[in-house]
Amino acid sequence: MNVNRVDLNLLVYLDALLRERNVTQAANTLNLSQPAMSNGLRRLRELFDDPLLVRTSEGMTPTERALELEPVVREVLNKVEHAVQPRSAFEPHKADRVFRIMASDYAESTLLPTVLGKLRELAPGLTLDIMTPSDVSFLDVERGKVDMLINRFDSMPQSFHQIHLWNDTFTCVLSPNNPVLKDWTLDNYLLAKHVWVSKTGMGVGVGVDPGDVQRLGWVDGALDKLGKKRQIRVFTRHYQAAMTLAEQNDLIVTLPTRAAQLKLDNPRVVLREPPLEIAPLELKMAWSPLLQHNPANKWLRKLIADTARELDGQEATL
Repeated sequence: MNVNRVDLNLLVYLDALLRERNVTQAANTLNLSQPAMSNGLRRLRELFDDPLLVRTSEGMTPTERALELEPVVREVLNKVEHAVQPRSAFEPHKADRVFRIMASDYAESTLLPTVLGKLRELAPGLTLDIMTPSDVSFLDVERGKVDMLINRFDSMPQSFHQIHLWNDTFTCVLSPNNPVLKDWTLDNYLLAKHVWVSKTGMGVGVGVDPGDVQRLGWVDGALDKLGKKRQIRVFTRHYQAAMTLAEQNDLIVTLPTRAAQLKLDNPRVVLREPPLEIAPLELKMAWSPLLQHNPANKWLRKLIADTARELDGQEATL
């Protein structure tokens, strides 16, 4: 094939078609008309001498040739995007734009307030649109519609870039009137009633199966290794809600220490170290390869990473 025949726009079309698996949606993504995208697909089929996308009962399905081309096309477009990025440095004090960040309420309450404080000083024109894990899919991130993710992840697409922000231990939050405090042992911890709280990854969640220990997370996994099981009476995905429930006299909430510390000045709860060893959790930040070289995105990622390191260096107090 003569490279002079290759129109770079056709590679952009192919990338969109392979992401969307739908001609109309691909056209909408690129602000094109459907006939223009259909014509582009026709030209791509001629160029590669392959149908590339075939209509099936499940919609438009890529051929073997298309699946081979998919990572190559994305790599080429990423390199082109990097090459044409403006060489001038991002000027945060002059910037006026919105950053969309998917963050769990754990990250939103423990990390982002300090980040926001720095943004008010360094980049007062920036706005953060903080989205919940249920608002976002990995496909949204891959397309660059979301700037970054801050959460704990059981799995993540290999193409995503990611960095470690910090590890966190666990702390129990409960009412000072909870009778379990009279003898804070593992046996009494297990006899008490518990609130489960967690939201890893992203996407719309489904109901929790109390018997599926493997999916219940750190606390129940640690107990399972001891051959033990706690009595969970409330399941929630929101740390703030869980900590409010901890004010009731008969409930214990075991959650990440940095979240628990937000209640240090609340006289209606007390904080205690768990009566068992629990492996620490890891908070990560991830982003699309499409934004890897974007100057504004790089600046904000560095600010968040530096802030996390500063906070991680501060001693935890119970």
